[in-house]
Amino acid sequence: MTSKKIIINDMPHETRVALIEDGNIAELFIERQGASDSSGNIYKGRVQRVLPGMQAAFVDIGLQQAAFLYVNDIVPNSLDGFGETYLENGLDSGDEEFKRPEIDGDSGSAAGSGQKGVGNIVDLISEGEELLVQVAKTPIGTKGARITCHISLPGRFLVLMPNSNHVGISRRIEDEAERLRLKEMVTTLRGDQKIGLIVRTAAEGVGSEKIGQELTFLLNLWAGIQKRFHNTSAPNLIHQELDISLRAVRDLLVHEAEKLIIDSRRGCQEILSFLDTFIPNLKDSVELYEGSEPIFDYYNLEGDIFRALKKKVWLKSGGYIVIEHTEALVAIDVNTGRYVGKHNLEETILKTNLEAVKEIAYQIRLRDIGGIIIIDFIDMEKRANQEKIFNALSEAFAKDRSKTHILPMSDLGLIQMTRKRIRKPLTRQLCEPCYYCEGEGHLLSRKTICYNIHREILRNSRDMIGSGLTLKVHPQIAEMLLGEENHIIATLEKSIGRQVTIYPETTFHLEEFDVLEAYT
Repeated sequence: MTSKKIIINDMPHETRVALIEDGNIAELFIERQGASDSSGNIYKGRVQRVLPGMQAAFVDIGLQQAAFLYVNDIVPNSLDGFGETYLENGLDSGDEEFKRPEIDGDSGSAAGSGQKGVGNIVDLISEGEELLVQVAKTPIGTKGARITCHISLPGRFLVLMPNSNHVGISRRIEDEAERLRLKEMVTTLRGDQKIGLIVRTAAEGVGSEKIGQELTFLLNLWAGIQKRFHNTSAPNLIHQELDISLRAVRDLLVHEAEKLIIDSRRGCQEILSFLDTFIPNLKDSVELYEGSEPIFDYYNLEGDIFRALKKKVWLKSGGYIVIEHTEALVAIDVNTGRYVGKHNLEETILKTNLEAVKEIAYQIRLRDIGGIIIIDFIDMEKRANQEKIFNALSEAFAKDRSKTHILPMSDLGLIQMTRKRIRKPLTRQLCEPCYYCEGEGHLLSRKTICYNIHREILRNSRDMIGSGLTLKVHPQIAEMLLGEENHIIATLEKSIGRQVTIYPETTFHLEEFDVLEAYT
């Protein structure tokens, strides 16, 4: 059985959550000060522009970019039962608990993709109209957030869908008798209220009293959201999703991992208080890390994160894969590299491709790559070997919580697949376009460099004997450390008990820095 842990590096300026499977980092989530993930947040928005030709609208929800609303994501008051149609055909995309609630039933199309009977968008909304909307996908690049009027409020046992009348059970609950028990229980608890409810995996074996208490909590939460909608002006944030640490507790600790380890006493107390209120039996699963070595270093995670930012990833055999992001899709190329094999060419190619399958699945999950993905495997003559690659890739993605769809290998040796995209991929979060090469590649962003400097000094501080430190950095990094990120230096000086003097060095590459001990 796979051993899973959640490792949380909680700093004042940045929180990183890593899901570890058998000692390897499988998924990484990052939230930075002033740039939190808006997915799941509920806003009061104002329609800016209606686009009849696209059957969509731009809505101002107070973010930097206008949000995008498809006609199928609108809840018209005159369309009775539309919410139920949406649940059955639209949201049912699998068990992506950390990103979206899990839904029961047969697989349907993605939200906003071809439902019938919705009507023309100009008959449903108009410019200047105010709407209650929820972010389904965070802004990525130049694209604004994807929003929906179909609100979902997840709890531990239930997901409340106020605009639906549907009761569903998690597909992970396989026992038919238990599924029937839960459905009858929730239907009874709901009574004649016209609301939709999805029973989550954690509800298996749970009695009606606990589930009833959570239903009351979610209904009160919904009532509060409605009240705030009527008492505030647009655009405005009405309800904010839990921060990244508490989402990890709710969605990963409950359903995925056996243990959560965090390096912040404040963060640990916040998590324990949350568990005390909602899931007290899991408090023993939380551990405060108090080691002197940074927590991600202790668990050997930084190297894997660094590899996940590179285009070229080497395989153990000597082969390698190249991952290229384009505007429309992600292309992955497999090469034999230095691997020459021991017997024949077909065997060498098959072994390289099979090794690449594991690394590709690993990198796609870790980098959180979504959308259309094209994989160019090394050409193989035998059809049986092509089927081995397809089957191996399908098996590798079986434990991925994001919905994937994989097509068999084409005659050109290509495999096409799609993976549901909710957030920015890792490279978009940690990198920015490289101005040294006119945007053809990527540099670490200035914030990431500042945070790397912070970690590097903490990492080596116990071996330093000087009374102070001189930090030489590129002028742009110096400007940031003395300006908007000056709190990093303040917390660093407090942590190591030494003064840090910043010295701009014009000859340095943007990512280059040097730490020197100072003596008085």
